[in-house]
Amino acid sequence: MTSWTMLRYAVVDVEGNGQQPPDLVELAMVPIIGGAVGEPIEWMVRPDQPITPMARRIHGITNEMAEGADTFVDVQKSVVEALNVDAIVAHAAHVDVGVLQRKLGDWQCPEVFDTLKLARRLRPGLASYKLGALVDAFYLDVHLPAGLRPHRATYDALVCARLFVNLVTQTYPKPVTLEELREQTPPGGDDEAPALSDHPRGLFISVDRPSGAGNATTPTPKAKSDASRSPTASWNASTPTPPDTS
Repeated sequence: MTSWTMLRYAVVDVEGNGQQPPDLVELAMVPIIGGAVGEPIEWMVRPDQPITPMARRIHGITNEMAEGADTFVDVQKSVVEALNVDAIVAHAAHVDVGVLQRKLGDWQCPEVFDTLKLARRLRPGLASYKLGALVDAFYLDVHLPAGLRPHRATYDALVCARLFVNLVTQTYPKPVTLEELREQTPPGGDDEAPALSDHPRGLFISVDRPSGAGNATTPTPKAKSDASRSPTASWNASTPTPPDTS
C-alpha cells in the first residue's frame, strides 16, 4: 500500500466572472507536500468579459478591482509552474479544472481528486457536502490568516486543502492509502452551487486518473464517529482544533 503523502498536490480554487463560459478572475493554489499544507499563492486576473452582478455578489470582486490586474497571459507561466505537481485537488473539481483547461490550452492536467466526491464517500451521512457546510462541520476555518473570507480563492483553497487532509487522515483505523483514494466514488447529486458562471454548468467529462492507472481493490475504511474526528491545531494544518464550547 502506498501512502497518500507520496504525491505532490496542488489544491486549487477559481473565482469567475459569471459569464458563459466562465472566465478566470481570481485563482489560488495551496501546495501539499509530504502531507503538509504549504503557503497559498494567488493571482488576480483581468477577465476578457466584465464581472456580472451575480458573480460580484458571490465573491465580492468588482470590475474596478480587476481593472488594474494582470491579464492571464501575464501570469500564465507562473500558474503552469505552480501546477507542476502529481495531482490536483479541488471541491467540485470539474468546474475549476475546466476553467484551467480552457485557459491553459495544451496543459496536461494531472490526476484529479475531488473533495466533494471524497467527502461523500469517506464521510457518509452528512446533511450537506457544500464546502461551507464542511468547513463548519470540521472547524476548517480556525486560525486562518486575518482578512480571508469565503468565496475568495485563497480562503476556499486553504479550507479545501484542510478538508482533503482531514478526509485522508482522520479515518479508522489508519490514514487512507493512495489506492483507497483512487477507488471509484459512488454517484451522487451535486449540491455545491456553481460560483463561476450565472448559467448552469455544461457537460464536463473528466478522468480522475491518467489512462493506464490500475483499479484499486482495497476496501474503503470505516469512518470514525464525529466525536472521534477532532482535528489538530496550527493555522496551516488542515485539521485545526475546534473551539472550546464548554
